Amino acid sequence: MNTGFSCYLHVMEAQLENLSKDQLIALLKEQRTKVDELEKKDIRQTTVISHMEHMINKLRRLHFGAKSERFIAENVVIANQLNLPFEELATKAQHVDSEKTVKETITYTRKKNENHKGRNQLPEDLPTHEVVIEPAMPVEGMVKIGEERTEMLELAPARFFKLVLVRPKYALPNNEGVIIGEMPSRPIEKCLAGNTLLSSILVNKYVDHLPLYRQQQIFKRSNIHIAPSTIDGWVARLAALLEPLYDAMADVVKLDGYLQVDETPTRVLDNTKKGKCHLGYYWVYHSPPKRMVVFDYQKGRGKDGPEKMLSNFRGYLQTDGYAVYQTYAQNEEIIHLACWAHARRYFEQAKDQDHERSAYALQLIQKLYVVEREAKELTAEQRKALRLEKALPIINDLGKWIAAEHKHVLPKSPIGKAFTYAVHFWDSLMTYLYNGVLHIDNNLIENTIRPNALGRKNYLFAGSHQGAKRSAMFYTFTGTCKLHGVEPMAWLTEVLTRIADHKVSKLYELFPQNLKLPEIRPYNNTPGL
Repeated sequence: MNTGFSCYLHVMEAQLENLSKDQLIALLKEQRTKVDELEKKDIRQTTVISHMEHMINKLRRLHFGAKSERFIAENVVIANQLNLPFEELATKAQHVDSEKTVKETITYTRKKNENHKGRNQLPEDLPTHEVVIEPAMPVEGMVKIGEERTEMLELAPARFFKLVLVRPKYALPNNEGVIIGEMPSRPIEKCLAGNTLLSSILVNKYVDHLPLYRQQQIFKRSNIHIAPSTIDGWVARLAALLEPLYDAMADVVKLDGYLQVDETPTRVLDNTKKGKCHLGYYWVYHSPPKRMVVFDYQKGRGKDGPEKMLSNFRGYLQTDGYAVYQTYAQNEEIIHLACWAHARRYFEQAKDQDHERSAYALQLIQKLYVVEREAKELTAEQRKALRLEKALPIINDLGKWIAAEHKHVLPKSPIGKAFTYAVHFWDSLMTYLYNGVLHIDNNLIENTIRPNALGRKNYLFAGSHQGAKRSAMFYTFTGTCKLHGVEPMAWLTEVLTRIADHKVSKLYELFPQNLKLPEIRPYNNTPGL
C-alpha cells in the first residue's frame, strides 16, 4: 500500500475516533447527500449521452438512410417471401469439407408475378392520328390481307395562336338600329390573354411549381414577350376575382363538423426585415366528408393563427400534438381526435434507443392499421362495429402495457417521450372509435400539404404577405381538384369563363366537385390545333 495513502487513512481514523455519535451521524448524512447528488448527476449525464447518441443516429439516418417509417415485425412473415434458414446453412457450412458433394437436378414451379400489369394502356379517349406506311415496292394489283398496328404516345408541342372574336354588325330594316353579337364576359377586361392561357399560368405556378419568371422565359422561346409585371398583375387580378369563391369554400368546409388541421411553414419577403425572410405559415383545414381542403396564410404560428377558422367551429377536430390546438379542443362543443400516425412516429424514432419496447408498440399499432385496411370499403356503421370488435382490444392491451412500462423509462429519453405523448393524448387517440366516419390519423391532410414542399424548393420564398395569401387561395382550389380527381386547368378555365356573371349566392355550383366541365371547348376545333 502506498505510504502516503496509509498515513492518510490513519489520520482519518484518528479524526473519526474523536467524533461524537451525533457528529458521526451528521457526517454520514452529509456523505449520503453527496453520493445521492453524484448518482443524480450520473443519471443526468447518462440521459444526455443517450439523447445525444439518439440524435446522432437520427441525423445519420436523415442524411444517409431511408426516409421511410416502414416497420416490419421480426416475427411477421411477408407474403410470397421465403424464409432463409441461416442457422441450418451455417451448420452445413462447417462440415462442407468433410461431406461428399452430391449433385442432383432440382425442378420447381415459379408463381407468375400477378402484380405486373403488363404494358401501359393508353386512354381510349385520346385523339388519334394515323400514319400509313406502305411497302417500298409498288403494290398495284396486290390484295390487302391485313395490317399491323403499332400504338405509341406522342406529344404535339404547345403553340400559341391568335384567337380573334369576330362580331358582324347588322342594320335593322327601316333604320331601326344595329344589332351585334354579345361579347362573352371576360375575367379581366381588355386583357391580352385568353381564359385558357390564364388558367395555364395559374396551374403551372401552383400545381407544377413553375415560377412566373420561368414561364416568361418559356414564352420568349415562342417569340412572345410579356413583361413580368404584366403576368404578375394578371395573377393578382384573378385572385381578386376568385376571392369570393375561396371565401365560400372556407365557409362550407366547416359545415360537416369534422376537420383535420395542420400547418406548414413558408418563407416570405418582408420589407421590414432586411437581409432575411419572414417565416409565415399555411394553416390547412381538410374536411374528409366533403373532400375539401382550405389553405389559410397567417404570419405566425401562435394561437391566433387558426382563430378565424376555428372560433365558431363545432364538431370533431383532428390534430397532432401542437399545443395551440389544445386551446380550441377545450371547447365543450369540440371533440378532439389525436393522430395515431404521430404517436407511431415517436415509437419509430425511438427504435435505435430502445428497440425492444419500440418494436412491441409498433407491432400493436400496425395491427390497428390492418383493421383499417379491412374496414376501408365498409359503411360508417360497419366500420365502427369492426373497430370495436378488433381494434378496441388491441388499444386496451397497448394502453395497459404503456401504463406499466412508462414508469421504468427516463422521461426525456426517446422512448420516454413516446410514452408521454401516448399517455397525454390517450383519450383523444381512442376517439376515432366513436364514429365510423372518423379517420385513424391525419395522413390525408399531410398528403395535401406535401406538394407545397416542392413549391418551396422552386420558389424559395413568396414575394410578399399578399402574395402568400394568393398562394393559399390557389392551393385551396387545386388541392380540392386533386381530392376529387378533377383536372385543374379544365376547371379553372371553365370557372374563369363563368365567374364574372355568376350569382354570389350560388358560388357553390363552381366548386370542383359540383362544376360539370364541357367535353369540348369552343375553339378546340381551330385548324392546326
